[in-house]
Amino acid sequence: MKRPYRVVVAKPGLDGHDRGAKVIARAFRDAGFEVIYTGLHQTPEQVVQAVVQEDADAVGLSLLSGAHLTLVPRVIDGLRDQGLDDVLVIVGGIIPEGDIPALKELGVAAVFTPGASLDTMVHWLADALDGREEATAGS
Repeated sequence: MKRPYRVVVAKPGLDGHDRGAKVIARAFRDAGFEVIYTGLHQTPEQVVQAVVQEDADAVGLSLLSGAHLTLVPRVIDGLRDQGLDDVLVIVGGIIPEGDIPALKELGVAAVFTPGASLDTMVHWLADALDGREEATAGS
């Protein structure tokens, strides 16, 4: 990584299962990211405020409840309202294959479903953020 990127890991909605989010937060931390975990039961507005307050480079949303097509657009809209179009949004959890194209159309950079390796997620995010750094440095 070109620098220690800041990542907010969030559990929006009423889903009370956060073990996966904690595992991923630890994997990002161990790889050199600065990780802010918001805890359970966050509203989309609270997630956006965490991204703003922490000056995050990316936000990872963990969703297991099936509310991804409701909650993710609210987070993305909130980020845009704050002028944070450059924050990478990644989503993980129980996401049906058929919903992934809709999430990507909304602006989600990547979707990781069960079975994705921690190394895959960590390297994808590091590469994506490094690529963004190179693109902004060159412009």
